[in-house]
Amino acid sequence: MKTFTFRTINTSAVRRTRDRMRHAVLTAGVAALGLSACAGMSDTQRRTATGAGIGSAAGAIIGGTQAGSKGVRNGALIGGAVAGLGTYIWSQRMEAQKRAMEESTQGTGVQVTQTDENLLRLDIPSDISFAVNRADIRSDFRPILDRFAQTLVANPAATVQIIGHTDSTGSDAINKPLSVNRADSTREYLVARGVPSSRIMIDGRGASDPVANNTTATGRAQNRRVEIYVGESTQAATPGRPVN
Repeated sequence: MKTFTFRTINTSAVRRTRDRMRHAVLTAGVAALGLSACAGMSDTQRRTATGAGIGSAAGAIIGGTQAGSKGVRNGALIGGAVAGLGTYIWSQRMEAQKRAMEESTQGTGVQVTQTDENLLRLDIPSDISFAVNRADIRSDFRPILDRFAQTLVANPAATVQIIGHTDSTGSDAINKPLSVNRADSTREYLVARGVPSSRIMIDGRGASDPVANNTTATGRAQNRRVEIYVGESTQAATPGRPVN
């Protein structure tokens, strides 16, 4: 006699997937609400950070159901970067941006990579971006942002998300606004050099997304960082014309 074992396994798999999706959405939603309520943010920063968090929720569903916790993180970044704009393309303009940033950041410690999702990613270490407990742009960071702004002006189809991070020193009430302020300072610097503010979203993760161990001075320095993602959506291409 046949059993229903196969159907039971499928039901369990569906339940697990549904639970992961619910967890991803709730986590991103709570982060967005918590970030928007943080003291020390301007109204503009609250709205921007909240919008990025909502976008992250949509991305987290896709990323989280595909690759576990790492997928949630990557999916959230993608969703927050250009939420609702669809998939990304790696055009000649994007390749030119990547080459330009590789040349301008050589020897600085900045990592320039193309992600699997066709995003251009810049990892800015703390020793050239921001001093401890500060959100003003350091002098070493300015030439990099100057060149980056030029590449963005040359590629008007690209959108940007800037994500600020801190180490675990201090409370969330300090770290979250500080991380948003760092991203906001970076955005304002780019805007002052001709990049429309409507093309740039910001987010602040505080100490919630470390890349190193916070128990050592070296690890804390690595966690005090800024990540910049650049994406060119397929919808940015003019219908009937090739993408350059």
